[in-house]
Amino acid sequence: MIQMTRRQMLTATAMGAAMAPLAKFASSARAEASPLSLTIEKRTLEVKGKPASVFAIRQPDGTHGVRAKAGDRLSLRLLNRAGEPSLIHWHGQTPPMAQDGVPGLGQDPIPDGQGWDYDFPLRPGTHWMHSHHGLQEQLLMAAPLIVRETNSEDVQEAVLLLHDFSFTPPGELLAALQGSGMAHGMAGQPMVDHAAHMRQMAETSKAGAGMGHAMPFGHANDIDYDAYLANDRTLDDPDVVTVEKGRRVRLRVINAATTTAFTLDTGGLAATVLAVDGNPVKPVTGRTFPLAMGQRIDLLVNIPKEGGAYPILALRETAVERTGIVLATPGAKVAKLAGTGKAASALIGLGLESRLSAAKPLAAKKPDRRLVVELGQAMGQYVWTLNGQVHGMDAPLVVKAGERVELTMLNHSIMMHPMHLHGHHFQVVAIGG
Repeated sequence: MIQMTRRQMLTATAMGAAMAPLAKFASSARAEASPLSLTIEKRTLEVKGKPASVFAIRQPDGTHGVRAKAGDRLSLRLLNRAGEPSLIHWHGQTPPMAQDGVPGLGQDPIPDGQGWDYDFPLRPGTHWMHSHHGLQEQLLMAAPLIVRETNSEDVQEAVLLLHDFSFTPPGELLAALQGSGMAHGMAGQPMVDHAAHMRQMAETSKAGAGMGHAMPFGHANDIDYDAYLANDRTLDDPDVVTVEKGRRVRLRVINAATTTAFTLDTGGLAATVLAVDGNPVKPVTGRTFPLAMGQRIDLLVNIPKEGGAYPILALRETAVERTGIVLATPGAKVAKLAGTGKAASALIGLGLESRLSAAKPLAAKKPDRRLVVELGQAMGQYVWTLNGQVHGMDAPLVVKAGERVELTMLNHSIMMHPMHLHGHHFQVVAIGG
């Protein structure tokens, strides 16, 4: 089974997210009273000194998203005050299909001024919520959904939500991509020869990779965004999270960017991977970690006893732009941080995934069914396919309840695609064959 590390850009059901001031996110998780109330609404966010009209998903007290604890249910009323129809998907959770938040599949978009009730058990871990309707997620219609694990009481927590943002309307960005043909991406990058790319991919997969290994895919950074956000801010005015000297901190990082992959750099703090996409893994240590669009990673860092200020940076893939937050002990001096680095970061790859293994793997069992999904690209177009079909024309994969299914994904396109299965969780059993 091949796990891709790239998400396709803007489709009619694109995914993404955003966040509000850190004061509403980075404190230790707390149990929420039920039932909750969440409202989808518009807000004005200052981005590089300019006002931007974006969306929010927040509670009456201004808290963006939901925090809960293991064993809780998501019991809430979702109100739509966005000025247009909308719908929210609970990414990482497995609610009944009628509550999964995919327009036309179990639920229609909620009209403006109306609401919808949700109630289902929550799965522990770092998750998030976002629109699956039109291009709303490009305008930051998303928020964290944090369900604190039972073994997290002795650590401080900080949430870091990443996003890319453009003042250009999302529809114009999509039209430009679809009208650009396959000669160049929007960032001016030449496309990769398909046959050569496939040969290189096979050779690279066999070779394995370290943490920073890059695979030879095109379409990295098809859009040059106006800003790269961490908790709604740039490094011109980053969120500074107060942490205690000598304390352990769990970083819950969510890449809600539309088309931007990042390398997470913990700088002076060594980090241990605790979970990926909300799933606990056997510990892996490092200081740089690739993060594809839609992906989450939980990292444990130890704040030195002497204290100080410690930037946690997200480096834009194959570029110099960066964003992030700062962990700082009381009284520590926080130095000015540049929004660009001295050198471009690497193309992210499968190096980290090749080192991951589930903390509690699935019980060994022969698959009841084996299926193949081939990712492709319409010739000469900025259009992506599954088994040769575009969205809406695809044939469903037929399975039965209770079956163990082995799903092999083969990427024949020249874009890396991270894959998300609604309504299910899965375990990667092989990469590159």
